[in-house]
Parts: sequence; C-alpha cells; structure tokens
Amino acid sequence: MVLKTGAEYIESLKKRGPLRIYLLGEKIENPIEHPIIRASINSVSLTYDLAHNPEYSALMTTKSIITGNTINRFCHLHNSTEDLQDKVKMQRVLGQVSGTCFQRCVGMDALNAVFLTTYEIDQKFKTDYHQRFIEYIKLAEAEDWTIDGCMTDPKGDRSKRPSEQKDPDVFVHVTERRDDGVVIRGAKAHQTGAVNSHEHLIMPTLAMRNEDKDYAICCAVPADVKGITYYYGRQSCDLRRLDETEAGNVDCGNPVYGGQECLIVFDDVFVPNERIFMNGESEFCSRLVESFAAYHRQSYGGCKVGVGDVLVGAAASIAEYNGVEGASHIRDKITEMVHLNETLYSCGIACSAAGHKTPAGNYLVDLLLANICKQNVTRFPYEISRLLQDIAGGLFVTCPSARELSNPETRSIIEKYLVGAEGVSTMDRVKMLRLIENLTLGRAAVGYLTESMHGAGSPQAQRIMINRLSDLEAKKKLAKSLAQVSD
Repeated sequence: MVLKTGAEYIESLKKRGPLRIYLLGEKIENPIEHPIIRASINSVSLTYDLAHNPEYSALMTTKSIITGNTINRFCHLHNSTEDLQDKVKMQRVLGQVSGTCFQRCVGMDALNAVFLTTYEIDQKFKTDYHQRFIEYIKLAEAEDWTIDGCMTDPKGDRSKRPSEQKDPDVFVHVTERRDDGVVIRGAKAHQTGAVNSHEHLIMPTLAMRNEDKDYAICCAVPADVKGITYYYGRQSCDLRRLDETEAGNVDCGNPVYGGQECLIVFDDVFVPNERIFMNGESEFCSRLVESFAAYHRQSYGGCKVGVGDVLVGAAASIAEYNGVEGASHIRDKITEMVHLNETLYSCGIACSAAGHKTPAGNYLVDLLLANICKQNVTRFPYEISRLLQDIAGGLFVTCPSARELSNPETRSIIEKYLVGAEGVSTMDRVKMLRLIENLTLGRAAVGYLTESMHGAGSPQAQRIMINRLSDLEAKKKLAKSLAQVSD
C-alpha cells in the first residue's frame, strides 16, 4: 500500500520518462524546476501532504471499496452519500489552503464515471471492460496516482459531428485496431494538471452516433508514453513567476501555489487492450459524459467555495488595512459574499446527500442538483469577485511593482504614499492587494472565474440538463390538480 507524501509525489514525477513540453516558445527540459510549472506542482503536492496531516487526514483518506486498504480520496470510488459529501468538504479545504486549482478532481471524477459506465457496457455486450478497469483502479490506488481526466476535445466546427469534421484529429479517435490494442490520434484541450499527472484517462467528449464509432474510445495511457506532446497554457501574469526581487515574489499575489492547463496532442499513441475501457460502443458515450459531468459539477461546490473563502478573507483583511472595516456598507458587502459562497456549498452538499447507488456499486450524485450547483457557480463567483474589487479599491491594479519596493531609492516613497490604516505595514497591504489581483484577474482567476464559467461544461450545457431533468409534465399535473383542471 502506498500513501504518498508531497515529496514522494515530486520524486515520482522525476522517475517518469522525459515529457515533450512547450512553454513560452521553448521546449522545457526540466518541468519540475521551472518556476511557472513548479507552482502548479506545489498545489498537487498539497493533496498528498494533507493526507498525512492529522487535522485533515480523515477527509483526505478513506477505505478502498475494492481492496479495503487506506487510500487517498482522490483515487476513491464513492461508497455512500456521506462519501460524496466528504469529497466536497475535502475540496473546500484544499481550495482554502491553496487558493487555486489543485488539479486532481478531474481524475477522481473520471474514475467514478468510467467505473459505472464500463459495468453497464459489460451488462449489455458481455465485454470485459469493467474488470479491466477494476485492475486499473487497483494500480491507481496502490501507486497513489494523479490522473488527468481527458474529456474535452478541440471540436473544430461545432456545427458538425466528429465523423463529419474536415480534420478528424480535432476529436481523439482510433486510427488503427490491432489484435493487441489500438492506435489513437487527436488532442484534448484545457487539460488541468496534465504535466503534473502520472496517467491520462481519455474519455469521449459528447454523445456519439453509430457513424462516430471510431471516436467512442475510452482508454488510459501513461503521461510519458511515446507520441504525446504538451503545449502549456498561457495565463495572465504568468511571467511574474520569473521575476524574483529582494522583496520576494510579492507581485505573484500567491507566490507558492498555482494552477495548470495544457493542450495535449496524441500523435499515433498505442494503447494496449488491458487499458481500453470502451471501443466503439457509441450508445454509452452519453452515459459516460453525463455521469462524469455530474460528478465534476458537484466538485465545483467544493473547490470554488474553498477559494471563495479566501476571497472573503481577503475582503475582510483589506478592509482592515484600509481602515474601513467598521463601515456598514463594507460589512454588508462581505455578508453578501459569504451568503453567495455558502449557497454554492449548500448545492454541492445537497447533490451529494441526494445521491444514489449505481448498478456498478459506487455512488452517483443527483444529476439535477449537480447541474443546479454548477449553474450557480457560473454566476456567483463573478459577483463575489466584483464585491472584493469594490472593497479593495483601485490600487490592486495600479500598484507599483515589487522592484520599486526592492529599490532603496524608491522604497521609502512607496511606503510613505501607499500607507493604509495606522499600524499596518505598507508591504502587508501591497501583498494583500496582489493576492486580490491574483484571485480576480491573474493566474488564480483562471482556476476561479474562467473555470467557474467553462469548467465541467459551459452554462448552456447545464441548462440543457436542467431542462431535461426537471420533469415539467409532473409539475404541470400538480398545478392542474390544485386548479381542478382535467387533461
């Protein structure tokens, strides 16, 4: 049994074969030591270190339903509605501690969605995908893998099906079927923590038709397998990670932790049979996509709430540093931030508590409430951020750089004129302002605002599901019964 520490996780990354990574126009030879990438690795390391921290270990670890061993919850198949709620609670804690995306949620959600879908495929077609996947999960648990759940394809022309695209590679697809496996080609976009992962669990991105069979592929490949290239996503203010000064990484706002997104290109990657979990069963793509989406939309009721707690704390802190913490309108705005944030958490807990056991044996969240959760996440963080910016004042986007604070000729002037409330150091005020910039405009905003909007599907994707699951006919019967209207 392995329950890695953060240091052991980083060592495991070093033991991988070389990755082909491009960042800022350069091929990166040592991603672990690159300042931009290292911040995102630090975030993943937290998910390992907190598993050994007595304060958090009860949330971060659990018992495997396959082996009974103690494992990291990120490798876990949910075994009850309490498990589903603990997942949300864990994600909130990690959001609080990191203030950004900690990258392992997608893999956890993919494990649970593929588990239930492979069982149902086997029931209909008498395949052995489910047992293959159980063996894969045993490995994931034993090695404490970070798994990148690969769902989103670039998609090309959105008006056309995968099989209708001019360039077939805009969706991951099978190019060759062999006795011992398949060869795949294509790309996956917006891949959270891709470079920091041990494995990629590849899934179809939408419901497929019979003519799209070559695109109905679910499989797993190691992160260092031959044929993969990573194109690191550019984020706002990312160059500040490279800008060390005597004052430290003040301009980063969150100097230690960061998120990561990549475009992954699969160029004729071979996948052996034992790592194939769907191969042409197109009618089950919708089941896999919808269950994964539900799990991941539930996740946002935890991780985004944890980061939201940081925004609330930043609002209260900068109000004190500005000397306005007693103003009634400031207190009211912070109260509204708390109200919105706890509403998101309530949705995450609700869809978990209303979950149910699947035929495969793991637990799935309530689909309607999970989509309600994510629909609220596409809105409330923007208002929380607006209120934080309102309370902070404009200095969080006009503040001079850390270089001025490090320069003896300019530091005293900056400290004199950017002073806030009596007894508060100018440096502390600047650090808090930079954190606010990071959370609402900079690198963390990718993992908070933009991810709140587009992660786990766009707002319209949730509205489609809400409309589909809301059972309007049953509600019409309620109204007609009370109004004594007969059909």
